[in-house]
Amino acid sequence: MQKSALFWLWLLLVVQVSCATFFVYDAAADWSGAEQAANPSPYNALELLVALALFGGLLATILQIRALARRHQQINRQLDVASGAFAQMIEQQFDDWHLSAAERDVALLAIKGLAVAEIATLRQTKEGTVKAQCAAVYRKAGVTGRLQLLSFFIEELLAEPLLPDQPDPAPLTSSQSL
Repeated sequence: MQKSALFWLWLLLVVQVSCATFFVYDAAADWSGAEQAANPSPYNALELLVALALFGGLLATILQIRALARRHQQINRQLDVASGAFAQMIEQQFDDWHLSAAERDVALLAIKGLAVAEIATLRQTKEGTVKAQCAAVYRKAGVTGRLQLLSFFIEELLAEPLLPDQPDPAPLTSSQSL
């Protein structure tokens, strides 16, 4: 949940609490009047009951929003950890392949989906240099091209959980489809 959305949600709840407070106060004032104390009206009792139910609903909503906000923060933390773990796994694989710094840069940009011309522009090199570096990466990785390189990392990503406390993914069977 974005911070601005959360702010507006809490602001809306403050307005609702203010309205509910007014209704409870109004119902209590009607209920506590001298005439009402001697002869209570079913309408006033119902009005007070509805106002109190409104407060109960608001309390439940507040608790739910707090729980959702906490869950959102937890998911964001897990995503950050998983993202960091994936980046760490890529770096480890690059180490295993003994890629140079330039080859690492080119491989990472290729994995991200950039074309040779885009990589050359970003790295301020010629396309031929990038092609040669890509060929070296593919040779060291034992793949024939960008798609196989990307596929290698996707396989690694799906092979085991990135987070230690997550269960292993269930293997796909022939009856399951992607």
